[in-house]
Amino acid sequence: MNPIEQAVVWLNDPLNWTNPGGVLDRLVEHLGISGAAVALGCLVAWPLGLWLGHTGRGGGVVVLVSNVTLAIPTIALLTILPLTALGFGKPPVIIALAVFAVPPLLANAYTGIRQVDPEVRDAARGMGLSGGQLLRRVELPLAVPYLAAGFRTAAVQVVATAALASFVNGGGLGQIISAGFGLGISIGGGQILAGGLLVALLALLVELAFALVERVVTPRPLRRNRRRVARRADQRAAAAITGS
Repeated sequence: MNPIEQAVVWLNDPLNWTNPGGVLDRLVEHLGISGAAVALGCLVAWPLGLWLGHTGRGGGVVVLVSNVTLAIPTIALLTILPLTALGFGKPPVIIALAVFAVPPLLANAYTGIRQVDPEVRDAARGMGLSGGQLLRRVELPLAVPYLAAGFRTAAVQVVATAALASFVNGGGLGQIISAGFGLGISIGGGQILAGGLLVALLALLVELAFALVERVVTPRPLRRNRRRVARRADQRAAAAITGS
């Protein structure tokens, strides 16, 4: 059989799903690692992004932090962190993936606050709201669609990248791929392909789920405004391509 046929056979074997260390166990591990990493990223990125956006300063800091964290290869962190006191297992994986989740969370939190209409801020201040009340009652609710968009991007990226956890015995669906490589391409090729398909499918499902959540939390007027902005951006990109 070719690898595609092997993958179909492997995925249709109930034992590969229900046995200890099977797909269901690895899926739970994968979701747990990804969820913990995104949550840790939110704890770091959202307070910083909201505060910088509220003060109107630190745009350069946001760009710098985002660029620096994006420039660090996840596989490098996964290689270095297990050599520290964290050791091998899930903790270094969660920290490495959290670093990977920070850029979209931070950038969207900052952008969401900065996109609030200045006249709305002035009206809120005129009503006697303090800086903290302005952030909690006015700016934060209006920034929720941006926070949801950043969360969606971070979640999809982390779920897709969490397959690398197998390099440091961190569990997840990547263990299926690693086990397939251990068997050799001729024997384990179908298992490798099946593991890759499972990771891709999970990332796609996460994308669709959080796209729906983002739509639900975005008020209709903001949806129309964002669609118009996206159309204008597409038109400018098409014009630039045509002109070149």
